[in-house]
Amino acid sequence: MSDTPRHFGPEIQGGVYLRGLGGAKPEIPTSFPGLEAAAKAKMSPEAWAYTAGAAGLESSMDANRAAFARYPIAPRMLGGAGQRDLSCEMFGVKAAAPLFSSPIGVLEMMHPEADLAVARAMAALNMPMMISSQASTPMEKIAEANGSGPRFFQLYWGKSDAIAESFVKRAEAIGCKAIFITLDTTVLGWRPRDMDLGFLPFLRAQGIAQYTSDPVFRAMLPAPPEENPMAAAVAFTQVFSDPGLDWARIAKIRSWTKLPVVLKGIMRGDDAARAVAEGYDGVMVSNHGGRQVDGGIGALDALSEVVPAVNGKAPVYFDSGIRCGADAFKALALGAHAVGIGRPYAYGLAIAGENGVKTVMEYLAAELDLTMALMGTRTPADIHRDSLRLNAD
Repeated sequence: MSDTPRHFGPEIQGGVYLRGLGGAKPEIPTSFPGLEAAAKAKMSPEAWAYTAGAAGLESSMDANRAAFARYPIAPRMLGGAGQRDLSCEMFGVKAAAPLFSSPIGVLEMMHPEADLAVARAMAALNMPMMISSQASTPMEKIAEANGSGPRFFQLYWGKSDAIAESFVKRAEAIGCKAIFITLDTTVLGWRPRDMDLGFLPFLRAQGIAQYTSDPVFRAMLPAPPEENPMAAAVAFTQVFSDPGLDWARIAKIRSWTKLPVVLKGIMRGDDAARAVAEGYDGVMVSNHGGRQVDGGIGALDALSEVVPAVNGKAPVYFDSGIRCGADAFKALALGAHAVGIGRPYAYGLAIAGENGVKTVMEYLAAELDLTMALMGTRTPADIHRDSLRLNAD
């Protein structure tokens, strides 16, 4: 992979306009509302509900967007950022931009190539992919598709410590550079869109490929999942969630791996401070895109509390509510080291598979690049809190 910085803004924006000279319009809409509408037209009602929906009245998802509106960018003139370098180091990997794909389960509902398409797209961009515990493809095959691309693994820690340990060791074996433990889904949130359709993909043996390919899980089954997929699906529901998970249990991971461990789902300063005090290698501010706790605060509001609590002792990552490159700029300004993308790339996947994922991520990087140019910031490290204002209204 070349060390030469990629100039996302001029390249991507210029390419759109140049192709327009020949009458071509972008296959993938360049705005989030257009992207969302195009994806909805491609997706089944069940896939749309699962991807676009959130918990309860969906007020936490709304709060994510409201939080971004509370932090407007204050444009700075004549910054002299003619040359920019968006590259960012994450756990020893130099990524092309401070962006990564957050884990989204059951991608087979969006596109038949599912996680493999995402893996190839992210590798082509040299941006990290976070492999989901609820992937549609075993992590070994995802890693093969991802090749030399940077990757992390997201762990759901359920009732079985043995399964969690097996997942972690498999992730280390396939070259993942860090483990992100998702803390906010010890039980599924109240999701009306899915329930009104009577649809839970896992009961249909979708999104459980990490389990059905795992030797520990397979040993629990009365028959191989290939012979009785419904029995495997039911067994999954018995081990997936555990609201009893606590700080003592997750500390076991240190005996399983030497990889950096990040706690994902942190939304409070006191939890962040405890994570650092207990020696974790980072925290990730996330409310699961509003899909777990209804009536919660926006993730960006939580970021402004978590970053001071961590006080530079570990990197802080962020997702939930990012819809464009300007959003990513705001998260970086509030102290995020890098930003995870969720629904946007899933919509790109639904529209055009691998190319859809790649294009959406390029759009986000391009808008971030152009925003940095207009703000006089040459690198992500130059983006600071004074780039924003707090709009209490």
